[in-house]
Amino acid sequence: MSITATLIIQIIVFLLLVAFTMKFVWPPIANALDERAQKVADGLAAADKAKTELAAANQRVEQQLAETRNESAQRLADAESHARAIIEEAKARAAEEGNKIVAAARVEAEQQVIQAREALREQVAQLAVKGAEQILRKEVNPSVHSELLTRLKTEL
Repeated sequence: MSITATLIIQIIVFLLLVAFTMKFVWPPIANALDERAQKVADGLAAADKAKTELAAANQRVEQQLAETRNESAQRLADAESHARAIIEEAKARAAEEGNKIVAAARVEAEQQVIQAREALREQVAQLAVKGAEQILRKEVNPSVHSELLTRLKTEL
């Protein structure tokens, strides 16, 4: 056999092999490659979508954290102002109560002073009567001089 015939037979066998491969082998491989490319594209799209969703979720979380911080700061400020108001109210009540106690003590002290003066006047009047009685034993008559003794008591 000549080299030319061998070459022609090899070319024919090669062409049959290429035709067989293109008809039966190549379409499933191409389909598998296309499916794989589609899956990779879908996976990349899903990854991009997940990145976008993650960024949006992070933004929402930061926003909610900021709102929570502001809310807690506002509640803390409200609690502090409420505490100050309670303290001021308690101070005012204590001052009122203290003023009432001081006023009541002054009134009581004045009453005691008045009672002490009255008791002292009585004692002075009695001493004056006894002293005058001893000096003027004969002339002093309590029933006769009662008006004089009453006037003396009020003057003291």
